[in-house]
Amino acid sequence: MKFLFDSDTWQEIYGSIRKNKTRTVITIFGAFWGILLLVGLLGAAKGIENGFNSMFGDFATNSVFMSGSKTSKPFKGFQEGRQIDLTTRDVEKIRSEVEGVEFVVPRNVTGSQVVYGLKTANLTVFGDYPLLDKVQKKKLTAGRFINQQDINENKKVCVISTEVYKQLFDKNEEALGSYVKINNIGYMVIGVYKPSRFEGTNNIHIPFSTFKLVYNQGDKFRWMVITGKPEYDIEQVESDVKVLLSSLHKIHPDDNRAFRGFNLGKEIAKVTGFLTGMQFLTWFVGIATLIAGVFAIGNILLITVKERTKEIGIRRALGATPRKIRQQIILESVFLTLLAGSLGIIAGGLILMAIDAADLLTNPTVDIPIVLIAYTVLIVLGTLIGFIPAYMATIIQPIEALREE
Repeated sequence: MKFLFDSDTWQEIYGSIRKNKTRTVITIFGAFWGILLLVGLLGAAKGIENGFNSMFGDFATNSVFMSGSKTSKPFKGFQEGRQIDLTTRDVEKIRSEVEGVEFVVPRNVTGSQVVYGLKTANLTVFGDYPLLDKVQKKKLTAGRFINQQDINENKKVCVISTEVYKQLFDKNEEALGSYVKINNIGYMVIGVYKPSRFEGTNNIHIPFSTFKLVYNQGDKFRWMVITGKPEYDIEQVESDVKVLLSSLHKIHPDDNRAFRGFNLGKEIAKVTGFLTGMQFLTWFVGIATLIAGVFAIGNILLITVKERTKEIGIRRALGATPRKIRQQIILESVFLTLLAGSLGIIAGGLILMAIDAADLLTNPTVDIPIVLIAYTVLIVLGTLIGFIPAYMATIIQPIEALREE
């Protein structure tokens, strides 16, 4: 290891690089571009994943959203175009008869003007059960979510998003315990939460039972969230639910329009597959480019050795051992490779910072272990590729080298 700290060795490497500046730049560009591509693509993939998680991250990944629609086929005396309304009876049937169901959460929703003092806002009002917090975890910043006592007693309480808080309340004003008016009915604020982009931001939640009474919904509701148990296929759960509902509401077995739905688990699987493929492609392209760049370094060093034949012959004649020559060539290869890698990582980091600042992706980053792995690969490849020109340098005979013109 002493040769690493030998000033003469580093002076010779510096002199070689200085005499061939253009060649040095060309030499390191391949490895520089390879690690830049690797860092940039991995950061972009992470940014896409973060954006996806920020949009759907609050929901259970194996969820299905389902609502009633209009039939498209006549069946058992019913004409097509019949409106299908979901009821709490459907919820109980799904819970008891469909295998693999973990939660069924009915929800109601309407638009309404909400008033607090002199401020008003047009918001989306949801009627919800406490169970919603299990399938869509609320990131509460203050207070609590709706509980079972609120449902049992039909309490006039509400939970608002942080965006709604900004619209109705002054900065630093206490929201908990305040009363807002929805359709001229006062509701006490019991919680504030940070919303996800998937469901929207201008939301206010009240107990499902209270919504049912105030808006005269009876046993009907607008839509429901169904989550499957982890070991079950959510697409099969969705299919079984539709078969059951078709039987309960006397809908033609081939009618695909009677129920509208969105299978979040299916969509997440698609995106997860895409991200996995993108990460694999990123590693493949990045490492392939790194290898190509390092080979370019080896080729340039071979040319350098050829040009320095006479110099190497003189050093051999003056007593330089083959090992000394070999160490210098290998060290030069590793140095150029690490220089290219360092510049590539710095440039990649700056690009990701610019992307993040422009809000093109959500927090595009690369984990430090990934960077360390890339650096290790560079060191190994730089060392291995350096052996070729190093070997060529050590087989040069001093007499023949001195004759070289």
